[in-house]
Amino acid sequence: MSSSQRSSVPKIVYFSSVTENTKHLVDELPFEAERIPLKRSDPFLKVDQPYVLFVPSYGGGSEGSAVPKQVIKFLNDPQNRDLCLGVVAAGNMNFGAHYCIAGRIIEHKLGVPVFYRFELRGMPGDRERIEEGLLEVFERYADGRLQTAGELASGSALVI
Repeated sequence: MSSSQRSSVPKIVYFSSVTENTKHLVDELPFEAERIPLKRSDPFLKVDQPYVLFVPSYGGGSEGSAVPKQVIKFLNDPQNRDLCLGVVAAGNMNFGAHYCIAGRIIEHKLGVPVFYRFELRGMPGDRERIEEGLLEVFERYADGRLQTAGELASGSALVI
């Protein structure tokens, strides 16, 4: 896909629990963002443009419950899964080796990179580093140097 075909600007898709730790950081960023619904009764989120997924890690560090069920449901939709560019993972350093493990699990399952990891609501400097990093990610996508999960999986990925 050439850069002339990439007219949509990527956005943020995020999940945040009732504590709203992830939402707190996302709200500080100057990018369009959509939230994966918290409740089953909320309408299903279907994306139609590339995005970077912000995801917290759950389960106290247990791999089996690290990715929130709502995120699994969202990514089980083929279009949602295919449009993912990468992950920004939130975690709790008390999880030790499992810090931000949800991001690593999604990285492995989708074949997309983890761009950044942050603690809970973010530490001083995280917002600025994430904003700068996402500007670079979005630029790399626009000029064809970064592919979505669907492009990588379909064999149409560009060589970087």
